[in-house]
Amino acid sequence: MDSPRNGFIKGRYILSVDVGTTSIRGHVYDKEANIKGSSSEKISLLYPNPGWVELDPEELWLQFVSVAKAAVQAAGLQMKQITALGISTQRATFTTWSRKTGETFHNFISWQDRRASELVTSWNNSFTMKALHGSSKVLHFITRRKQFLAASIVTFSTQHVTFRLAWALQNLKKVQEAVEEGNCCFGTIDTWLLYRLTKGAVHATDYSNASATGIFDSYQMCWSGMLCSLISLPLSIFPTVENTSHKFGSTDTSIFGVPIPIMSLVADQQAAMFGECCFDTGDVKITMGTGTFININTGNKPHTSISGLYPVVGWKIGQEVVYLAEGNAADTGTAIKWAQGLDLFSDPAETEAMANSVPDADGVCFVPSFSGLQAPLNDPHACASFMGLKPSTTKSHLVRAILESTAFRNKQLYEIMSEETHIPVTNIWADGGVCNNNFVMQLTADLFSRKINRPRHFDMSSLGAAFIAGLGIGFWSSKEELKCLGCTEKVFYPQNVWKNYKPVIDRWEKALTRSMHWYSKP
Repeated sequence: MDSPRNGFIKGRYILSVDVGTTSIRGHVYDKEANIKGSSSEKISLLYPNPGWVELDPEELWLQFVSVAKAAVQAAGLQMKQITALGISTQRATFTTWSRKTGETFHNFISWQDRRASELVTSWNNSFTMKALHGSSKVLHFITRRKQFLAASIVTFSTQHVTFRLAWALQNLKKVQEAVEEGNCCFGTIDTWLLYRLTKGAVHATDYSNASATGIFDSYQMCWSGMLCSLISLPLSIFPTVENTSHKFGSTDTSIFGVPIPIMSLVADQQAAMFGECCFDTGDVKITMGTGTFININTGNKPHTSISGLYPVVGWKIGQEVVYLAEGNAADTGTAIKWAQGLDLFSDPAETEAMANSVPDADGVCFVPSFSGLQAPLNDPHACASFMGLKPSTTKSHLVRAILESTAFRNKQLYEIMSEETHIPVTNIWADGGVCNNNFVMQLTADLFSRKINRPRHFDMSSLGAAFIAGLGIGFWSSKEELKCLGCTEKVFYPQNVWKNYKPVIDRWEKALTRSMHWYSKP
């Protein structure tokens, strides 16, 4: 018989599932945040047309359930021993479905999808946007309110949901008809999973996921009526926005055999920030996975950027709202996977030794821009490229150039973040699959001239979702307790080689410039 002890029920555990861009991972955590059992499955991405990236909703649902069950089984536990479920998901990947039947009208449209790029470019260059920028500048001058400064410089991106959803509303007849009939639900992956887990009883999201769509007003903390009116997005289709730590409902008994309280929904980057215990203003987290995301905790105020950083809600727990400023580079892991497909190496673990086997990249520069260039360059039409190739160039030179480009983009994002926020950086943590590469980590520390901590747990999004769920049910009592559970696996200290890299970075920046506007129409 389980019995209470110091507020903890012996034999109880937290199940956390993270739906990433390339895989779904499930972990079962005990009171000390040790992983007792794990499971993972690869996500199949679909490419029906050039620039389109989709996921099959039904396949994703079956994988989610399978991974959750397998993680609990791997822990040697029964579902009745799971006291709460936390869910972390990739952001800005969405679908729409019937409010009556739950049937999806189309596949998930991924955050990597570029089908709306022409719409985005057209709107960014439109008279409407110029008028918006002009009027917002006037309002900011009069009121000094930051939301008007944000509106005066805002530009749209394909990574946000806004125009991919507009595309669906304009081009998919089933969606149009459902909206007219009041029968359409919109949701990112977290919302759709919650809807399925509760058998259609709950249509909701949390503030972290909502704020990453591009449709949410992080200053007013609600869906943006002005933006929806401007672009003709019906407010009726959007989910209710709840706290990140909240009892969203319980899983239907038919799924896992017992009802499990769903105690957290959180976007993956914000979840990783929470998992790293970046609770204080000035804490920085770098996640190097499919893309690179660098976040700084800006406290209780959203940051207004002029260079493409994005203000997101980190989490809302009770009355506390924590904001983050975020910059990203979209193609970190994508570039490594692409290079592996070209047989530059058979296993990504080999890349560190290959990069260290040569003194430099032999003048070769790589521009990691399969999905355009994000902040601070903000060019969706940039191309990926190798420049400076010679007959003497080897595979090791190419690999080193790819890894160097990851660290160089990290440096760009870190410098813009530091210059814009004027917030003293306290601690820097790194996570994600690419942070296993010591070459990238050491070079990043050198370029930042700051020490960088690499945690024992690499799957920080899952841990963050577990922490938030556990706090919600009293499994853990406080953030201070969570900080005590953290463990650094390695600290990378700068080794003062920044001056040696300056000419290399200067050459790489020239390569960036030459790759920009490559796909612009004449």
